[in-house]
Amino acid sequence: MKALPLFLAYWFFLAFPSRLMAQPAQTFVPAKAPADAGFSAERLKRLDNLLQGFIDQGIAPNAVTFVARKGKVVHYKAYGYSNLEKKTPLKRDDIYRIASQTKAITTVTLMTLLEEQKFVLDDPISKYIPAFKNPKVLVSVDKEKGTYETRPAKREITIRHLLSHNAGIPYDHPLDQRPEFKVPYLNSLQADKLEDVINRLATRPLIQDPGEAFTYGLNTDIIGRLVEILAGKPLDVAMRERVLEPLGMADTYFYLPANKASRLVELYAKESADKPLIIHENNANRTYPVAGAKTYFAGGAGLVGPIDDYAKFCQMMLNGGIFNNKRILSRSTVDMMLKNQIGAAEVWDRQDKFGLGFQLITDRSRYGDQATPGAYTWGGAYCSEYTIDPKEDLILLVYTNVMPFAHYGEFVRKFRMAVYQALN
Repeated sequence: MKALPLFLAYWFFLAFPSRLMAQPAQTFVPAKAPADAGFSAERLKRLDNLLQGFIDQGIAPNAVTFVARKGKVVHYKAYGYSNLEKKTPLKRDDIYRIASQTKAITTVTLMTLLEEQKFVLDDPISKYIPAFKNPKVLVSVDKEKGTYETRPAKREITIRHLLSHNAGIPYDHPLDQRPEFKVPYLNSLQADKLEDVINRLATRPLIQDPGEAFTYGLNTDIIGRLVEILAGKPLDVAMRERVLEPLGMADTYFYLPANKASRLVELYAKESADKPLIIHENNANRTYPVAGAKTYFAGGAGLVGPIDDYAKFCQMMLNGGIFNNKRILSRSTVDMMLKNQIGAAEVWDRQDKFGLGFQLITDRSRYGDQATPGAYTWGGAYCSEYTIDPKEDLILLVYTNVMPFAHYGEFVRKFRMAVYQALN
């Protein structure tokens, strides 16, 4: 008789395992104390000292953080000024340009369409955007004569190639100053349309055969156009309906409404360690979220938003596709996205891999520092970055807005180091 309760417990576990397993956090709650989320209060002070030090030394104008473990927020703070000249104190909900962090959201938007069987990953992109049919690879360029030579690519570009950045489509292209090939990279104040830009991009020769090397570039902007075609809606609408609204990311936009424009932080530049912070000279980069024609939806770089909005997106990925009691993707789709898609190739000199939309930290990583192998990360050109660590049930984000930023690597990596060293 004594064995019966044990047997029943075992049967219950087999029949209803989810009832006995921890459920993913569906909302964020403040940690009662750092120890409640597995952090040392004393060691977290090093994080405060680090970021305030960046401000005091004139390295960064501001910084905002968001760190949560098991859904418990242990660090969500603002430092410095949203506008240095006006000495406007930064607020936690101020809005930042997040550049290439847009890529993950665009990728997830597309993957919702994959789950509706609208395409398969190894479809050639030319099936949906005919301008990409019969791609060519650049062989040589004669700058003096203004000529170049190409050859047929060995294979068509697939959707998988685009999502894993091994299609041969870079940002900086040897021919990108030629008028017929020139396309906007991060944003545009002009009346550009995504369809027109992508059709023009399709005429540029590739710099390698698809599938043969990691080449970071305008791939996700093409994915944004693919979303428009498959969803039958503009990218901003499809993204809002499928990802932003369900997750409660109410302040994330391509272009800010007038009543939120004042929350956009100023954009600075710091070209070298010995130069001071100055207001960025590129008017488009500074003002695109609130100025210009507002017609171009750059799926690779165009979004702006506050850090807590993006934290919801990170927690959704950490949870296996669900947050805010809204399932965006299935667990199996998220798992697939976090598998190496670039074979023996590596992400630059980092010795990391790349999945579908995310850099995957390996046990050989020269970038991930203390992050657990299997964690994943990416950042934006204006200096923002996130890391999602499934083993530690941890998300960590840090933002500022400086471009170019001589201290970019130091800023984001020392932040990550400071978070991990504070774990108990």
